[in-house]
Amino acid sequence: MRQGLQLKFSQQLTMTPQLQQAIKLLQLSTLELSQEITEQLYSNPLLEVDEGSNNSSNDEHDDLSSDYDNIVGNDLNLDSIQTLKAAEDATEKPITEAESEGDWLAEKSVDLPVEANWEENFNTNSSTSNTNGEANWEQVYQVTESLQDHLLWQLNLTPFSARDQQIAEALIDSIESSGFIDENLADILSHHEANSTEDPIEEDELLAVLHRLQQFDPPGVLARNVRECLLIQLHQLSIDTPFVTQAVRLTSEFLTDIASIDLMSLAKKTRYTLDELKGAIKLIQSLNPRPGESLAANNTEYIAPDAYVEKISGRWQVRLNDSNTPRLKINEVYSNLIKRSDNSDQNQYLKDNLAEARWFLRSLESRNETLMRVAITVVELQQGFLDHGAIGMKPMVLSDIATKLELHESTISRVTTAKYLATPQGIFELKYFFSSHVGTSSGGECSSTAVCAILKTLIEAEKPSKPLSDNKLMVLLEQQGIQVARRTVAKYRESLGIPSSSDRKRFENAI
Repeated sequence: MRQGLQLKFSQQLTMTPQLQQAIKLLQLSTLELSQEITEQLYSNPLLEVDEGSNNSSNDEHDDLSSDYDNIVGNDLNLDSIQTLKAAEDATEKPITEAESEGDWLAEKSVDLPVEANWEENFNTNSSTSNTNGEANWEQVYQVTESLQDHLLWQLNLTPFSARDQQIAEALIDSIESSGFIDENLADILSHHEANSTEDPIEEDELLAVLHRLQQFDPPGVLARNVRECLLIQLHQLSIDTPFVTQAVRLTSEFLTDIASIDLMSLAKKTRYTLDELKGAIKLIQSLNPRPGESLAANNTEYIAPDAYVEKISGRWQVRLNDSNTPRLKINEVYSNLIKRSDNSDQNQYLKDNLAEARWFLRSLESRNETLMRVAITVVELQQGFLDHGAIGMKPMVLSDIATKLELHESTISRVTTAKYLATPQGIFELKYFFSSHVGTSSGGECSSTAVCAILKTLIEAEKPSKPLSDNKLMVLLEQQGIQVARRTVAKYRESLGIPSSSDRKRFENAI
C-alpha cells in the first residue's frame, strides 16, 4: 500500500460551549434555572443581581468606587477583588428579623415595671394548644418529622419497662411508611435476639407490647394487615356509634365481600338489612386504611407559571413571569478594572469571566425570547380552549409549532418541557396543549383531549340507576360527528379514572 498526502474539504456542525449552554438553559425548569443562576452568581464575580438604582446606596457605591480606583494603578490581584466584593456585600446586608426583634425586646425590657402584665407586652403563643384548647398538631408535626419520630415521642410518654421499651423500639424501627408492620414477627424476634445479650423474647411478650403500641396515634398504626388496621380503628370508636357492631363483624368476616359491593348477596350472608349494611359500609369507608401516610413528609412543590395569558380588549395576550428569576447584569466596577493591553493572569481571569457572563446573559435572553414565541403560537392555535375549556381543544403536534416558527421539533420539545402557562382555565404544562386526534364524519379532526372532556360530560349527566355503557357512549359520540371505536372509548374512560358502567351501577346501589 502506497502512502501519500491528500487535501480534502468537508463541512460539519460543531456545538460550541456557548451553544451547549444555550440548549441547556432552554430545557431547564424554573427551579433548575434559579439554581443555575445562583451557581453562576457564586462562581462568576462579573455577574450581579440588577436590583435597580437606589439613592440611599449611591454614596456607599461612590466610596467603593474610589477604593477600586485606588488599586487600578497598583498590581491587580484576586485577594483584593474578593476583599472588595465582601465589602460591597456587607454594605448591602439587610437587617435581619432576629436583630430587629432583639432590639424591640431590649426596648421593651428597659422600662418594664415589675408588676407589669407580661401577656400584654410579649407574645406568649408558644404553647401547643390554640384558643379553643385543642392541640396544635402543626407544631407537633414540626417536632416529629417522620412517623417513627412521632411514635417514639409517644413511647417516651408511655410507661414501659426497660425490656418492653427495647421491644417497642424494635417494632417501631421496622414499621413501613404506610403504618403497617410485617406480619412475620419471627423475623423481628430473630433480629432483636441477634443484637441482644438478654434472655430470648417469647412471642406472647412481643404481642403484648405490639397491642399497646397499636393504641398510639394515628389510629390503626402498627397493624399487620388491612383487616387488623380497620378493626383497631373501629374498636377505638365509642360503643354508641351507629352501626359500629355491624361494621366490626363485616370487617372481621366479610371484608372481601365488602369490596365486591354486592349488597344483596352480602345481606343473605349476614342477615342484615340493607339500611344496616349501607350504614356499616359507610362507617368502614370513613376509616383510613393507610394511617402512616397522614404523617408522611409533605414534599408538595408549588408551580410557578412561566407565562400568563390574559384577555385584554378582546384579545389574548401573553406575558412572561419575571418574578421567577432575578435580573442579572454585568458588574461595572469589575469590568472597568480590566486592562485591555494587560496579559497578566489576574487580568485574563477577569476577561474570561466577562466573556462567560455576557454569553450567559445572551443565553437567558434567547431562552426567554424562544419561550415567548412558543407561548404566543400555542395561544393563537388554542384560543378555543381558552374560551370554552377542554372541549374546545384542537389537535396539535410539535411539528405544527416548529413549522410556524421555523425551528426544529427538538427545540420545541425542550421549550415545552416543565414550562407552565397560567390561563383562565387553570395552570397547565405547555405539553398539555399537544394531543393526538380522531376523525370526524365531516372529514376533519378532533383532539383526544376534547373527546375525553365530552366523555366526562356525558357520564356526569347520565342516570345513576342506568349508567351509559361504552357502546352507548360510542353512539353518542358518533351523533356529535366524532368517529371512535368502542375500545378507544374504553381507553379514554380508563385514562379519566372512571369505572365501567356495571361498577358505577353497583357502587350507586351500595350508596
